[in-house]
Amino acid sequence: MSSSKRLFSLNPSFHHYVALSTGVFAILAGILHYIISGRADPLHCNSLLTRGTWLDENHRNWQPEGCMLHTYQSKDTALCLASRRVIFIGDSVTRSLYFHFMHVVDPKLPFTPPDDDHKHSNYSFTSDSATALDFFWDPYLNTSNTLSLVHGHLPSLGVDDRPAMLVLGSGLWYLRYATTGGLPAWEANMENLLESVSAAQRKPADEVVILPVEDIVSSKLSPERAETMHSSDVDAMNSDLHHRINPPSPAIYSILSNSPAALPVSLPLVFNKMLDDASTQDGLHFSDDMVKAHANMLLNLLCNNLWPKTFPFDKTCCRAYPSPSLLQLAILVAVVAYGPIMWYLAYTRNPTKCISFAGEYRPAVIFGLSIGLIFIADRTGFWLKEQKQFNPWTFGFLVLCSLVAGLTTVKRTDKDMGFLNRDQTDEWKGWMQVAILIYHYLGASKISGIYNPIRVLVASYLFMTGYGHTTFYIKKADFGFLRVAQVLVRLNLLVVVLVYTMDVNYLSYYFSPLVSMWYLIVYGTMAIGSQYNDRIPFLLSKIAISMGMFTWFMTETWMLDAVFTFLERIFSIHWSAREWSFRVILDLWIVYFGMLLAIAVIKIQAYRLTDHHLWPMAVKAAVGISIFILLWFFAFELMQESKFTYNAWHRYISFLPIVAFITLRNASSSLRSCSSRAFVFIGRCSLETFIIQYHLWLAGDTKGVLILLPGTRWRPINFVISTIIFIYISDHVSHATGELTMWICGNRETSLPTRNVTRHTASSGPSAESVPLTTDVHTNKDGDSHTIKPDSPVRPTRRWVDRLADGTSPQGSPGYKVWYEGSGWRPGIKVKLVVWMGVMWLANSLWTSP
Repeated sequence: MSSSKRLFSLNPSFHHYVALSTGVFAILAGILHYIISGRADPLHCNSLLTRGTWLDENHRNWQPEGCMLHTYQSKDTALCLASRRVIFIGDSVTRSLYFHFMHVVDPKLPFTPPDDDHKHSNYSFTSDSATALDFFWDPYLNTSNTLSLVHGHLPSLGVDDRPAMLVLGSGLWYLRYATTGGLPAWEANMENLLESVSAAQRKPADEVVILPVEDIVSSKLSPERAETMHSSDVDAMNSDLHHRINPPSPAIYSILSNSPAALPVSLPLVFNKMLDDASTQDGLHFSDDMVKAHANMLLNLLCNNLWPKTFPFDKTCCRAYPSPSLLQLAILVAVVAYGPIMWYLAYTRNPTKCISFAGEYRPAVIFGLSIGLIFIADRTGFWLKEQKQFNPWTFGFLVLCSLVAGLTTVKRTDKDMGFLNRDQTDEWKGWMQVAILIYHYLGASKISGIYNPIRVLVASYLFMTGYGHTTFYIKKADFGFLRVAQVLVRLNLLVVVLVYTMDVNYLSYYFSPLVSMWYLIVYGTMAIGSQYNDRIPFLLSKIAISMGMFTWFMTETWMLDAVFTFLERIFSIHWSAREWSFRVILDLWIVYFGMLLAIAVIKIQAYRLTDHHLWPMAVKAAVGISIFILLWFFAFELMQESKFTYNAWHRYISFLPIVAFITLRNASSSLRSCSSRAFVFIGRCSLETFIIQYHLWLAGDTKGVLILLPGTRWRPINFVISTIIFIYISDHVSHATGELTMWICGNRETSLPTRNVTRHTASSGPSAESVPLTTDVHTNKDGDSHTIKPDSPVRPTRRWVDRLADGTSPQGSPGYKVWYEGSGWRPGIKVKLVVWMGVMWLANSLWTSP
């Protein structure tokens, strides 16, 4: 029996091997992709023009292989087309593309010919941004005007003489009318045009595009057209174009050498792959949606690389990543190299303690290497990025799989763990984080019925902020600076480093700034007159005053504008008051509801109301009411016209489903004594998963998804690979950030709001952050509080958070004393924070975007 158990037992380090092997596989896949195709197409222009697939059945989301498209609007086109000229020359297919292109540039302009009687005419329009848009009817591309434009002889129009784009389309008329010479005549004409473009000393336009001959649907052609127009001829013409523009590589070429240079012409063969037979009525001209998608492809080809190289980097087709500025590069190198360098310095002083030093510097090494990997993933083309696509079946399948994983890992203890105990709140944060991750990965924000409950989940995190910190400050009354520093450093260390290494805005990682702000509000509310916090009327009055003052501050927009203007002028901090106001007002009062519940729970425990003979009846009534509230909420949110309509209600009603869930989750001792290990694990690194997902699971600053295994068809496998790496790194960064917080803030007999001290003791409150509050005071099911001794036998192996919580950490880390070893002076927490704030102010002042 024992041998059987050993036979099927897994190595305790099995998950490390799986994650590391997956990471190595992803790195090798990136290297191979670069060798095989990345060198030849570093900007993914060729992918944009030749490869892709529809991600949806309605043909709304075209996905070029390995890069992200941008859906252009009029305001976007002005960046690359203002006061420029765009010329289209060709047949009716080209004319249709011209009008749709023009309508994107300026919606006020027509997207169909104004007069059907003059369809075979030239057109010229000017947009509001002074873009000149011309179409010349020439289905054979052989008029003197066409040849003049191809040779670069352009009439002056008062704008930049050289067009931004020249689009040429022909072929179907050669097939339709045999008297024109047919295929031989078309081939000879295209050869002359291509030679003219290639021989020109200066390209006739910034971007010269020759359209492929459009595919036809033979079954829908009129008898006259079907007689002379055949799909085989169209295929032959496009093959001829492709080989003329992209000469095939001789056999002597290998993947390690450069191929012959292509002509300076773009051939979007992918246009035909985008067509759907059901989208045409006459077999020749396709629906407006298809043609609009073609126009958007041309805009991506022309404009993407001309956009400012600032975040979000959500346009990766035909766009180069910027080289980091000198300051950004210096910070990145410092963060990545700090751990290894400090380990080396310590090792050179005492080589016999190499292993010991490696352990002490492991957090800094893990943190730095993770930042480096994040930078490579989302600020270079090493791995690919593609667009999101919501699919209800995929969403339901992933939710179901997560639910199964959570339920199959449920563990039960032998005793009542108490109301909102530590494992329960970790579990709560875990399953909420899983739901939010799936929601982000599939781009479900446009689905109101999913968006609305997700808003409640975000509000739940903030609710726990109010609940957890209020519980701590009532029971511990520790209002010292050290705890404030610990909370804020723990919440913001990873975010602040990413802000500088990834060149993004601090508020874009909205959760950390939001929770940090609410923590300071809770702290200020509880700290003022803290000696009277045991008087409930006084405490409730403080909360009401704080709630009223903050509501007034947020509704008077000029006050927030003034604060952000001050930060910009003095500290060079550029934040959007409008975006921040939206984030805050959406959950304006939920933190205060959490504070009120904390007070209520503490008083229920203090007065032992759970022992009252009517308590079981009250619980049953609360359970019934909670079920009704949840059913009402889901019905209500599903009936809302849009998510914007729901947003107007959210701050008034979000506390109802939250309190209802808490009531149901704690309705019995059996429910309080069990928790899901899978969800607890995710909950304990939920802060890191929320932040790191921006760049290492998602991509393009959350706008797309990261593709580690090239090929859109491999997306399911890629999801598994990227998820394993993402969760593994998030967990390790969570540990590392906690250790670094301890190093920055120092040690004292206090509590750090980071990870759980023990998995076997009940807790009176949940986390205030993305990770739970660690307190020395725990509450049993009867409401009695007791102090856990530092040497209590119920504690597991000592971890950094245990050492920090009760001050039994070794006297400093020898490795971290490299800079001041032998010196009698050590910087205190206030000195460290002042220095770092000064460094950030200097960096802000000197910062320049690439």
